[in-house]
Amino acid sequence: MTLTSISNPQLVKEAMRRTEDFVPTNALTSVVEMAPGTLRILARARFALPPVLASATGEKHRSVRTVVGKFFTPAKVMGITEHVRALSVERLKMTAAALDSGSASRGVPGSRVVDLAESIAMHIPPVIMAELTGLPLPELSLLKRWSRDSLELFWGWPDPERQLQLAHSAAEFYGWLRGEAEAARGKDSLFGVLHAAGLSQAEVCSLGYFLVIAGQETTSLLISTALYRGIEKAQSPGAPAWADLAEPVAAAAHVRKVLATESSVHTWRRAVAQNTTLGGIDLPAGAEILLELSGHHPTDAASSAYSLAFGHGLHRCLGAKLAEMEATLVVEETARALPGLELTGPEPAWLRLLSFQAPLTVNVSGRII
Repeated sequence: MTLTSISNPQLVKEAMRRTEDFVPTNALTSVVEMAPGTLRILARARFALPPVLASATGEKHRSVRTVVGKFFTPAKVMGITEHVRALSVERLKMTAAALDSGSASRGVPGSRVVDLAESIAMHIPPVIMAELTGLPLPELSLLKRWSRDSLELFWGWPDPERQLQLAHSAAEFYGWLRGEAEAARGKDSLFGVLHAAGLSQAEVCSLGYFLVIAGQETTSLLISTALYRGIEKAQSPGAPAWADLAEPVAAAAHVRKVLATESSVHTWRRAVAQNTTLGGIDLPAGAEILLELSGHHPTDAASSAYSLAFGHGLHRCLGAKLAEMEATLVVEETARALPGLELTGPEPAWLRLLSFQAPLTVNVSGRII
């Protein structure tokens, strides 16, 4: 697949506004062609992803977006804020205890290494998504494996052998979705409401397949990056202290900078529907473009630059405010509870997929104050 990259933020916004010229039909297709063995595994699982929300256009997209949007209204996001804070405080107590447990053998309080991606970032978004949507979730480690495997299968570059492993995981995930979608009929959960709105079982599963991932995994990745960059910056000479991010305004500004510079969802795709031009570039019908959502704003850009990380226009992420709020509160509460944190060990490995990125670990140590 050949992609024309569009990095200028204004052109990215223009492409997203021009919905007749640039359509999302390729948004959820795999980056590399799936091998025959991969397709057989998915076919046996009756795996199907008809266009519903992120990859849909026209009236179908608008009607489904209206239904889904009712689960993520500003009022509902505001109403769940204190639960996010409470969950953060709870996880941080466990993290502090884990950091402090190394002191007995070494005589240095807080001498144990803890991975914040594992102890904090991965835990909070799934709970919040389940509460907002009414969807029960599988055991956390299973959910995370399914999420990461599906991201790699669709947005990575797996060879045919690796594809087989990922396809088995995706088939398991899809099977779980089918069961939950069927059980939701007649209920006021997201899946139940989608059934009541007239969506087929396949359409409900298609929407659920990526919404379950987008609703928690991408936020966990954002939290990991925000924690990592916040602690890393504080270790530079003359930089503000990590503890300064306990102040709400500072935490919010930090998260918005991360969104503007290296969001967990840093690119998205569009297909060219008809011969057209964009920024002086001739684009024939059928071509594909890669919209770079993060990392290309000038340093003096307006404070709204972060917003492009969630898309623009008709397909802007419905969970934008939720994700920003969760990341901000986790950073704020972590800096307040553990002001003495420092990164430790080698540079972390990063998840690097076409549209997703984050440090895989955020290893820290530090004296518990």
